[in-house]
Amino acid sequence: MPRAPQTLDAEAVRSWCAGALKALGREREEIDAINVYPVADGDTGTNLYLTVESAARSVEEAFDTAAGRPDVAEVIRAMAHGALLGARGNSGTILSQLLRGMAAVLADGSDGDHLARALAEAADAARDAVAHPVEGTVLTVARAAADACAGGGELVTVATTAYEGARSALERTPGQLDVLRRAGVVDAGGRGLVAVLGALVRSLTGEAPEPPAAPAHRPVLDALLDAGCEAADGPGYEVLYLLEAEDDAVERLRTRLDALGESLVVVGGDGLWNVHVHVDDAGAAVEAGVEAGRPHRIRITHFAAAGQSREPAQRAVVAVLPGEGLAGLCAEAGATTLLALPGAPPSAEELAEAIRRAHAREVVLLPNDTELRQAAAAAAERARAEGIRVALIPTRAAVQGIAALAVHEPDRRFDEDVVAMSAAAGATRYAELAVAEHQSFTSAGVCQAGDVLGLIEGDVAVIGQDLTTTARTVLDRMLSAGGELVTLVVAADTPPDLARTLERHVRATHLAVDTTVYEAGAGAPALLIGVE
Repeated sequence: MPRAPQTLDAEAVRSWCAGALKALGREREEIDAINVYPVADGDTGTNLYLTVESAARSVEEAFDTAAGRPDVAEVIRAMAHGALLGARGNSGTILSQLLRGMAAVLADGSDGDHLARALAEAADAARDAVAHPVEGTVLTVARAAADACAGGGELVTVATTAYEGARSALERTPGQLDVLRRAGVVDAGGRGLVAVLGALVRSLTGEAPEPPAAPAHRPVLDALLDAGCEAADGPGYEVLYLLEAEDDAVERLRTRLDALGESLVVVGGDGLWNVHVHVDDAGAAVEAGVEAGRPHRIRITHFAAAGQSREPAQRAVVAVLPGEGLAGLCAEAGATTLLALPGAPPSAEELAEAIRRAHAREVVLLPNDTELRQAAAAAAERARAEGIRVALIPTRAAVQGIAALAVHEPDRRFDEDVVAMSAAAGATRYAELAVAEHQSFTSAGVCQAGDVLGLIEGDVAVIGQDLTTTARTVLDRMLSAGGELVTLVVAADTPPDLARTLERHVRATHLAVDTTVYEAGAGAPALLIGVE
């Protein structure tokens, strides 16, 4: 018999991460099905899988880029960093902090005693990251794993003992959290952590440990409703973003977000954080991040349909928007939204994840940016391979996406709905106003840094010195070819009277044209214009 390993090496961590991804892939649907806390939105298994998928990708990159064989400290840090970057949902965010806490200890040593201390550090770090810790959750399971192996010992013994402690604690969670008891299930996040720890045991022993008891097969939401509790009670939106910020700014952010909503988790450190919160005012949550530092990879999910049915919806719309105001507006209209900030467009995987989050058999995807064409096409193909019917409407600007969403009718046949939405988007000419960052040659001549650029259909058509004057010129050029409706989308930092001035100009010079104004919020171009 081969001798049991005494330390975790780089290959063992790689095997653990790959095994955790496989385990969560196998158990993803079961974990989704028992997800009732903090929100019964059926995505904990998916979120944990995507979090570990990002960790695994980072581990492989560590091996690919190392001059030789990477050491265990590099690989465990890569695993934690990848999880931080890709953390999804409440449980995924907490898991990333658990891995970060473990990495801080295992980077200094990887024997059984270090693993025991790493699990204790992980449990403490995760609990500190949660604004209001609740027993009967993944935090309880993590603490039980650490307590079970607190004495240290041989590496395999510590890993196995920690797993058994976590498995036993998981089975006790219904007695600690009333919503679990009423639904007849264990905690979904804790179930995912047990899978991750089980993968660690398997990577060290070559054998799978005894699994937790099988989850309840009764539809969870039926059980909740029979027990008299509302599954979807709570804030309307889940907001997540990565944040580059200093420690003191993050402490102020925690206080502000805690006052805005619930399920607040802030993880990370050393200038990079992952923020998760449930709120009714998604825009305020993002604005708080902007004040604290530089948020990016912003995701806003509307909980309106959570708790109504475990069955997928027949149809959904997924839209990429530049600015939290627009994202909130489209989410209120029923769309699943992704926020795109300058320099941080969503990846194909993030678009595919948004399609999955929409939880529908049929999805209309609105990328609203010419630069997202390839990523959107790749995301659509991934979703189709998973059995989702996806129609990609190649909208090139947010105003085209708004026009398409305005005519969306989920009760129509899918093909008819897609044709109507495509026609509305295609009938909308678009323009954007931006400020030049440096001297450049454009199709309208040479611009200098600070000039206002009016881009029509992606090409620079007007170069001006003043935002309002340039906007009027752009509007007149667009309306010279006709139009019935002008849509103005203004960013948070534009002059306060810009929209009113342009509305008055349209009324005075184009008598039969109506004007609609939307607030884009922070992160959007200065002004977007649509003419239908």
